[in-house]
Amino acid sequence: MSKKVLVPLAEGVEEIEAITIIDVLRRANIEVVTASLTDNLEVKGAHNITIKADATLEKIMSYDFDAIALPGGYGGMNNLKSDIRIIDKIRTMFEDKKLVSAICASPIVLGEAGVITGKYTCYPSCESSVKGGEYVEKDIVVCNDNVITSKGPATTVFFALELVKYLNGSNEELSNSLLIPFIK
Repeated sequence: MSKKVLVPLAEGVEEIEAITIIDVLRRANIEVVTASLTDNLEVKGAHNITIKADATLEKIMSYDFDAIALPGGYGGMNNLKSDIRIIDKIRTMFEDKKLVSAICASPIVLGEAGVITGKYTCYPSCESSVKGGEYVEKDIVVCNDNVITSKGPATTVFFALELVKYLNGSNEELSNSLLIPFIK
């Protein structure tokens, strides 16, 4: 049975992170549902690229997801952080031992939800705004139980592959098809 991942899209989202997460997960045959925080399915990113969400957050709040993956972008992160539905969804999923994950500035959202309890990473300079946990500067992706965090745009493929590994048990075949061994 295919796993299902929620990728919320907020105004100001870092487009390269959102699209890469969605693309890599779908290549792994993981169902991805993108959701706009507002009634408008078209979400304007940090670099003026519009991404069309699959649904509004309101319509999919009751769905059962195996994971949530938060793309970054400082504006997007602030919009996610100020949406109580997102905070509540993260808390519930964390308590249910589902995967909660974030990249770039969005580990701040996980901290706001109170789910950063161990090691994590984020975009350099954002760590002072993350509540809880222990910042790890040198790692590009940090896995801590059911919480996965990553640094930012250049690390997104590795972040998404780690989500695939967590959800599917392996990412080796996909990693090879994406030519990751050539850059390690």
